[in-house]
Amino acid sequence: MLSQRMIDRINLQINKEIYSAYLYLAMAAKMNELGYSGVGKWLTVQYHEEMFHAMKFAEYLHDQNAEVSYAKIDNPEFKEKEIKPLFQHVLAHEESVTASIREIMELAITEKDYATQILAQWYIDEQVEEEKNATEIIQKIDLLGNSHQGLYLLDSELAKRESSVPLDFNKI
Repeated sequence: MLSQRMIDRINLQINKEIYSAYLYLAMAAKMNELGYSGVGKWLTVQYHEEMFHAMKFAEYLHDQNAEVSYAKIDNPEFKEKEIKPLFQHVLAHEESVTASIREIMELAITEKDYATQILAQWYIDEQVEEEKNATEIIQKIDLLGNSHQGLYLLDSELAKRESSVPLDFNKI
């Protein structure tokens, strides 16, 4: 059985994941408006991943017979209109999500909540991938330079991203 403190902390994370999704959806809209449809697609796939992350946490609470509580989601804040600063924002945001997931793991360890430790480990592994993806995009931008041709190639590459979000929580 989960402690109330853990339930509250996971509910907070659910809302952070939904905010992340909302942020990426807003970023996708802006990039599409600016003509970067490939970047927009990449960010839209990221939106779906973040919603999956939120729902995985919610499903875990349901499985533990705990209440899921959704809070108001703040408007996403970003000002970037260029690709490199945008992905630097993505990386910084993912690093903050990683720190938040680590807080769940630390609480689970403190409370000897082994089931939540297993869940948190899945998210820790996922965050390694999230940070790696953003870092690699920034590195590619640096390699290609800020030229129109380089940004076009990157935009084309990012357009190839497909969602890997499973539809069944029991198959992950």
